[in-house]
Amino acid sequence: MVSYRKLKVFIMWYIGIIMFLLGGMGPVHALVHKFEVRRSSHTRLCTTKSILTINGQFPGPTIYARRGELVVIDVINRADQNISIHWHGVKMPRYPWTDGASHVTQCPISPGKRFRQRMLLSNEEGTLFWHAHSDWSRATVYGAIIILPPKTHTYPFPKPHAEVPILLGEWWNADVQEVYEDSIAQGIDANFSDAFLMNGQPGDMYPCSKQDTFKLSVEPGKTYLIRMINAMLSYIMYFKIKDHNVTVVGMDGAYTKPLNTDHIAIAPGQTIDFLLEANQPPSRYYMATKIYASPWWHTYVPTTGILEYVGNYIPPSSLEFPYFPKFGGYGWAESIHFSSKLRSLANDKHPIKVPMNITHNLFFTLTINMWPCETNSCERNNRVLASMNNISMLSPLTQNILEAYYKGIRGVFTPDFPAKPARIFNFTQGHKSLYEGRTEFGTAVYMLDYNSEVEIVFQGTNFGEGSDHPMHLHGYSFYVVGAGYGDFDPNRDPQNFNLIDPLLMNTVTVPRNGWSAIRFKANNPGVWYMHCHFDRHQTWGMKMVFIVKDGEAPNEKMLPPPPDMPRCQPPPQQLLFRI
Repeated sequence: MVSYRKLKVFIMWYIGIIMFLLGGMGPVHALVHKFEVRRSSHTRLCTTKSILTINGQFPGPTIYARRGELVVIDVINRADQNISIHWHGVKMPRYPWTDGASHVTQCPISPGKRFRQRMLLSNEEGTLFWHAHSDWSRATVYGAIIILPPKTHTYPFPKPHAEVPILLGEWWNADVQEVYEDSIAQGIDANFSDAFLMNGQPGDMYPCSKQDTFKLSVEPGKTYLIRMINAMLSYIMYFKIKDHNVTVVGMDGAYTKPLNTDHIAIAPGQTIDFLLEANQPPSRYYMATKIYASPWWHTYVPTTGILEYVGNYIPPSSLEFPYFPKFGGYGWAESIHFSSKLRSLANDKHPIKVPMNITHNLFFTLTINMWPCETNSCERNNRVLASMNNISMLSPLTQNILEAYYKGIRGVFTPDFPAKPARIFNFTQGHKSLYEGRTEFGTAVYMLDYNSEVEIVFQGTNFGEGSDHPMHLHGYSFYVVGAGYGDFDPNRDPQNFNLIDPLLMNTVTVPRNGWSAIRFKANNPGVWYMHCHFDRHQTWGMKMVFIVKDGEAPNEKMLPPPPDMPRCQPPPQQLLFRI
């Protein structure tokens, strides 16, 4: 039996940890939300089905907070499958325990269990989002995070009349979990989604959707702040409003210099804040999103919303679809082309600190691969994989990397992720078969000392015709210092890096047959996941992990775990081959 004295010591220690977490990391008070994971019935495209949701909402509830606040979310799993929730773009300083990356920083929350997650905000301000981070559950489990300035601060632009989140998503008529599991079992790409969504609605170009098309009412002369989130699993998208220009003022939870434009390009995992001025003749106008590049064998229907002016006028009998830039999938990636026009504010109130003394020069190739299929379920003799530096990451199934690192458990990961690929050659010229992209399996991490300064060059490749890759890093925002077409030239290209006012992001698109370069300072100790935000590529293995070691000072060390960390459950038999 535990003695009273020992019990008292434990209670005092636990209270001290909680007070340190609440007081040392931000405000004393906390905003508390209840996220109940459950199945609820929803109808789209003439089809009614049960989907995984938070509190029965699709999309899920919006979280509002102010810069620097602590948000507490009680996640209760009342569904029939495992779940984890990630706060996308939130740095979670020194506290990766509730970052929400399944099998990386936690085991998923199993049915009937709960987990109190703490979302620690630091210098993020603007729009981010939360989403499920287990299997493909984020197809229906996602929502906005709106981070306002502190009460004594204002926006670095004129205050808008109103603020409107617009979340882009996808819809499958089939059960998404079945689509995911079939793709793994058969070793092929998953079935395409049946519709694109704008705030959960497909728009009036889809069957059974006209009545529920998303509508935005505006008053003439007023300005509106649109907070756009690409929560899709697979597609870089255009967004445009007929006859209206917009002004971009923020991206990925950071402000930007104003950019006037007639369209938006946004990749999965990215957020863009822009001002819309209602300055056209009162009427009704299409808002539309369209995939910027699609396979030649598949036709996609755009999703639409309607911008409605308030007032007395005769509405048009039909609406004109906005003209989109013509863009193919074989040149400069549109999302990096668009974001390259943006710059950080880089002023006294919003300073930037680009790392200048690089201690880790990393070169990561992003490749789609093939691997011999070792099961009878595959549709062909080989299965599709994806890799970084020729390693397709295997996620631990009965443990998570963070707890293994913290507790010194051996055999879960190896600290030897390569700083560059084993072989350097021409990555972007000439057609290369998927079979040429040799890959290996491993759970390898890259170790970083505290305060080391890191530069990563992501190199796209054209194996199997190649692909764009929106790369997301947990626990950090990073500066995008350069991008280009073709193979990265270490002698020529760094001379053109933007080190004055580069964009601060958490998800950067690496163009097919091109490269993107980022920099960050490793001042957030913990275990941090990096992966492609195309879910099929992440599933196939395009992912890795950074472990940032503790510093010397007390405020440079990772905080201890909460007492209710989920425990790992044995995976279903059909998912034993899971990458």
